[in-house]
Amino acid sequence: MIPQEIIRAKRDGQVLSDGDIASFIAGLSNDAVTEAQAAAFAMAVYFNGMNIGERIALTKAMRDSGTVLRWDDMPGPVLDKHSTGGVGDTVSLILAPLIAACGGYVPMISGRGLGHTGGTFDKFESIPGYNTTPNMDEFRSVVRKAGCAVIGQTADLAPADKRLYGIRDVTATVESIGLITASILSKKLAAGLQGLAMDVKCGNGAFMPTLPKARELARSIAKVATGAGLPTTALITDMDQPLADAAGNAVEMAYAIEFLTGVRRQPRMSEVTMALCVEMLLLGKLATSQKAARSKLQAALDSGAAAEKFQQMVAALGGPKNFIDEPWKHMTPAPLKVAVTPQAPGTVTAIDTRAVGMVVVALGGGRTRPQDPVDHAVGLTSLAGIGDVVGPDRPLAIVHARTDEQVAQAADLLRAAYRIGGRTKPMRAAVLDRITV
Repeated sequence: MIPQEIIRAKRDGQVLSDGDIASFIAGLSNDAVTEAQAAAFAMAVYFNGMNIGERIALTKAMRDSGTVLRWDDMPGPVLDKHSTGGVGDTVSLILAPLIAACGGYVPMISGRGLGHTGGTFDKFESIPGYNTTPNMDEFRSVVRKAGCAVIGQTADLAPADKRLYGIRDVTATVESIGLITASILSKKLAAGLQGLAMDVKCGNGAFMPTLPKARELARSIAKVATGAGLPTTALITDMDQPLADAAGNAVEMAYAIEFLTGVRRQPRMSEVTMALCVEMLLLGKLATSQKAARSKLQAALDSGAAAEKFQQMVAALGGPKNFIDEPWKHMTPAPLKVAVTPQAPGTVTAIDTRAVGMVVVALGGGRTRPQDPVDHAVGLTSLAGIGDVVGPDRPLAIVHARTDEQVAQAADLLRAAYRIGGRTKPMRAAVLDRITV
């Protein structure tokens, strides 16, 4: 393999062979390909794209650059979901134990938050004692015992993707649909899944702001995943407002527990979570129809079986044995909780959702670089949604912060993120589209 010839071919708009792609990714893994060559390759792909066959080959090559897990000994289907990221996206915390309670097995390898989006990994780190980086034997054991385990990304899975993504991140080539597809799916294929539900966020709080771009990514993921041997259904879901009324790490964990235990289940969160879970049960042949799947899922919630699975997982990974009963006895709350009201009362007509996510980052609850530390205690609760009437008696949000200076900054940023008026447009549905191959 001569890397520059592969780069030249893609630069000139040619279709790369499976062998060329495999050779280039192997060179990326063993340092035969330099960072400059990897950057040039990414830029060539960014401008000239990849067809579905090339995307499948790239996904498989990155999958095979590290360990590929096998779950042949599991007594039920091994399933997972992935989200492209948003604000108040607490779905994974609820979904994993809910699928486990319905007979599925969910080995969820999650990521950290970056930019305005929260990370599932960070949310679980807010639980004292919870081991987000177990070894593979322990990971397998917990999945088998509890039916689910949510952990952080391991260096063993798709290491070529980690190197290529780091290069894309500093060369303005992140937004390539082909490279995004391979990056997401190489890790999911390496996890040894038998079915995947993909949540592609769409809106001003998503990386894909428009419905056409979200559909393009969703179709790419569904086709490439299925073509690579992983049956996948993609849902496009709304991110023109935060999904939960909480944004932050510990506060989202508390929100998920309230959902699992039936304290409160907000309609939009419920609809997105249930829709993704339905797809997973159908992919895993744990239900024969959407109606049967919804009935099974509702029973798992109402009986407390899903909440019990969550507690089993937390305890098995070193967390408190009574965490779900008294989460705030174990998690550290922020010392300040201050309601932020609008400058004038009215109805919420629009929300800059990305800006709301950046309020959490400004408080210290997110990161702009992977190495940044995170304050798990800070965040926002009681976030107003589109159509809510806000004023002295109904705040835009409650800020959870460390200092008065943080509260003041967060208040200014929140007020700037909300548009208040007299009338609103009809609110978009929580689930906008369903994409299959």
